[in-house]
Amino acid sequence: MADGTTLLCFPRGKKSEVACGDEVLVEQTSPGQGVISAIEARRTLLYRSDPFKQKLIAANVTQVIIVVATEPAFSDELITRCIVAAESQDIKPLIVLNKCDLGERVAAASAALLQYEKLGYRVLKLSATHDGARLVPYLANHVSLLIGQSGMGKSTLINAVLPDARAATREISAALNTGKHTTTHSRLYRLGTGTALIDSPGLTEFGLHHLSPEDVTQAFLELRPLLGQCRFRNCRHDREPDCSVHAALRNGEINPRRYAAFRSLCAEIG
Repeated sequence: MADGTTLLCFPRGKKSEVACGDEVLVEQTSPGQGVISAIEARRTLLYRSDPFKQKLIAANVTQVIIVVATEPAFSDELITRCIVAAESQDIKPLIVLNKCDLGERVAAASAALLQYEKLGYRVLKLSATHDGARLVPYLANHVSLLIGQSGMGKSTLINAVLPDARAATREISAALNTGKHTTTHSRLYRLGTGTALIDSPGLTEFGLHHLSPEDVTQAFLELRPLLGQCRFRNCRHDREPDCSVHAALRNGEINPRRYAAFRSLCAEIG
């Protein structure tokens, strides 16, 4: 609230359309509680979807931080899906490789991320338990979403950047009468004026059924310069003759794993 106090608010009705990071209008209903009466227009919205439902992740995000680690093994398909979701909203990603204190595993993990670095995506290598504060300069003047698989060290990274985060989560849990902090929902931490960090639950999948094949194609940076150069205007870049994407693939200008991920996504969303 304007005076700096916290108001525990709930949406009207049974179904909530509010996402973490939303700017909302609220009405106070009792001391310390209120209801959300309206959601302001969103500048960006990240969510995942399958053929039957969708799940909002965060709104008004300006940076997506994809956290992976030297161990356990991470999924480059999941990284690609996170990047596609970000690119579809014109949000620039940052990949953080955590647990770099495990020296013998850094080389293999770095090699797996090279395909993204070659495209110009930023990769920050650190150890959340030793130098997690190296992330801080990347957060300035951004609303950043921290996202990734479970076990990659997101919580450790949050506590490295925000030493008071544990205290904050205990207070929120007590207010909700849950008794403990859960990671089933995204949570926003303010770091200063214009700067915030959103922690999200660990991902095992990232469906993108809300995107069209055209959206997916545009989200692959290496394909953008080739669009419009195929023989057919509606080329799907699959088996069509005189396809500029296939020509680039044959010439080694496109990473085969990236192309396979592109075709897999297009086939999935139809």
